[in-house]
Amino acid sequence: MKGPIMRALSGVAAMTLAMAATPLVAQGGPTDADLMNDAASTGDVLTYGMGPQAHRFSTLNAINSGNVAKMVPAFSASLGGEKQRGQEAQPIVYDGTIYVTGSYSRLFAFDARTGEEKWQYDARLPDGIMPCCDVVNRGAAIHGDKIIFATLDARLVALNRHTGKVIWNKQIADYKEGYSATAAPLIVKGMVITGNSGGEFGVVGAVEARDVNTGELIWHRPVIEGHMGTLKGKDNGITGKLNATWQGDLWKSGGGATWLGGTYDPETNLLFFGTGNPAPWNSHLRPGDNLYTASTLAIDPDTGVIKWHYQTTPHDGWDFDGVNEFIPFDATINGKPMKLGAKADRNGYFFVLDRTNGKFISASKFVMQTTWANGFNKAGKPNYIPEGRPPAPGDAKGKPVFASPSFLGGKNWMPMAYSHDTGLFYIPSNDWGMDIWNEPIAYKKGAAYLGAGFTIKSIAEDHIGALRAMDPKTGKIMWEYKNKAPLWGGVLTTGGNLVFTGTPEGFLKAFDAKTGQELWKFQTGSGVVGSPVTWEQDGEQYVAVMSGWGGAVPLWGGEVAKSFKDINQGGALWVFKLPK
Repeated sequence: MKGPIMRALSGVAAMTLAMAATPLVAQGGPTDADLMNDAASTGDVLTYGMGPQAHRFSTLNAINSGNVAKMVPAFSASLGGEKQRGQEAQPIVYDGTIYVTGSYSRLFAFDARTGEEKWQYDARLPDGIMPCCDVVNRGAAIHGDKIIFATLDARLVALNRHTGKVIWNKQIADYKEGYSATAAPLIVKGMVITGNSGGEFGVVGAVEARDVNTGELIWHRPVIEGHMGTLKGKDNGITGKLNATWQGDLWKSGGGATWLGGTYDPETNLLFFGTGNPAPWNSHLRPGDNLYTASTLAIDPDTGVIKWHYQTTPHDGWDFDGVNEFIPFDATINGKPMKLGAKADRNGYFFVLDRTNGKFISASKFVMQTTWANGFNKAGKPNYIPEGRPPAPGDAKGKPVFASPSFLGGKNWMPMAYSHDTGLFYIPSNDWGMDIWNEPIAYKKGAAYLGAGFTIKSIAEDHIGALRAMDPKTGKIMWEYKNKAPLWGGVLTTGGNLVFTGTPEGFLKAFDAKTGQELWKFQTGSGVVGSPVTWEQDGEQYVAVMSGWGGAVPLWGGEVAKSFKDINQGGALWVFKLPK
């Protein structure tokens, strides 16, 4: 997500909730094998995305389309204090405990049966942090006796999951240069895999792996061509080819922040990370495709070497970050079984690729309008609309053009879900546009590096947000639910023929996965911008979500945000079940 540089936010990020709960628990805690099996285990939630492939699908069906209307709160747990900004976390559930991150780099452990707080950790944030898009955090990772999360001052912290005491604390990057960290870590083969945030400051995006037990760096892979990677303290080859798609020294401050984190596919042994916008936004200052910004990268987890890449918006001029999650799935297309991956991009297109090699399969529009391009050719390149790109500014503000989607995206950070039952992807999307213009800008370390201005605009009278069910085989939208306010929360789908997501108006809602009919809603008291999860405990199915309005929309949304200025902030974990 993007947002104005919030100097006023001395703050911290709302982190993804991670939940874990299972009656039978090994003494040491979750292992690598447990994490890889998370999608199949129903008694816990051990990973961001409910499995390394992040399908956000559960086979549980005790709560289903026939009885979800009866679902009631089991308890609510407050994050307390005055630090109530955007709560974008996904819970982790394990061994009778729910772990959730909160705004301003906090981590909480709650009793999964009563909601009673077990412990709380508050990161000590310096005054000079520079989060672009609210002080959020999207979640934690669990492994053994550790619960691990990233902080707004670009650090990675491992805590004892029983006590909340620090086990190790490592610096990822220098926050004084504009770096921060907001994503939930990914744990693969005993390594904590993380990205970085800060694309609006001309930082260099990177993915790195650390030893889960010590926090020591194993490999580091910058995602902008020309930068050297490392493996076990030694040079491991530069990314791409120097000056192939960047002129002069522009690659040194090229952007491409990997601020959403990644997914992992055990079948191909590949990590998939998306990369953010090139810096600056003003595309006329950096001719070329600007690899590997606005791309999906497939990375070898053992070495940090990039195996393939696909760029969704070459030479981006609209802030169309390509960080959106790449979700591996299998399907038969034209009679041929294929290992595929799907991504709903900021630029308004839903991409399907061959995940073994990055080969382009299809790109389908999932929003009302795309004024920057009118589709993709067979080679996987966009058909640009020249008048849709903001022109060069000269010595002053350039001429504005209308562009859609807006820079906040046809889909921003909020994760979609993939149902094993319906074969559909459920995409939390937004229909909006912007007037955008370019301005002169020069790079200065630690300062905003945009070179553009914008005004967000509505393009439909009845909605901005739209939850859409997409068939990845055909690119057709099977159903949609329209919402007045932008959708900014994640999606969960289950074997009970259900799809769950939240709204800024404060509701957690349940829909029929096949038809899109709204079946249930509950008012949580603040906007829901977190990602729901479900698990089984004591013979009952539970659903949980974080409530707390915030994120990029109220900070960057301009007139659109003013329409929803009266939404109350909050900070609470809500847990639901069927009544006995």
